Amino acid sequence: QVQLVESGGGLVQPGGSLRLSCAVPGNIFRIYVMGWYRQAPGKQRELVAQIISGGSTNYSDSVKGRFTISKNYAKNTVDLQMNSLKPEDTAVYYCNALRTGYSFWGQGTQVTVSS
Repeated sequence: QVQLVESGGGLVQPGGSLRLSCAVPGNIFRIYVMGWYRQAPGKQRELVAQIISGGSTNYSDSVKGRFTISKNYAKNTVDLQMNSLKPEDTAVYYCNALRTGYSFWGQGTQVTVSS
C-alpha cells in the first residue's frame, strides 16, 4: 500500500498564499508522474498541476501563472505553491502518483479561500 500524505491546507483570504506539501515514498517519487488535483463540492475532481520525472510541468488554465508545482529532492515531497488565491480555488486538494497501470492518491487537504 502506497501512502501519500498531504499537508498545508487551511483558510486564507482572497489574494493570499498557501503552500501544500505531499510526502512521497522514495521509489514512487523518482519514477512516477506526480500531480495535484482538486475537487470542489458538487464538481468533478480536476487536474491542477503535474510534474514528470524530468522536471517538466503542466498546469490547468485556471491556475497558470498563480500556482507552482515543484519537487523537493531532499525531503521527497511534491509541493504546490499557491499565490493570488481566489474563492473559486476552494476545494479539497489531492496528491496523485501516476504511471501506466498505477494511480495512488492521498487523503486530501482542505483549502478554503474566503474573507
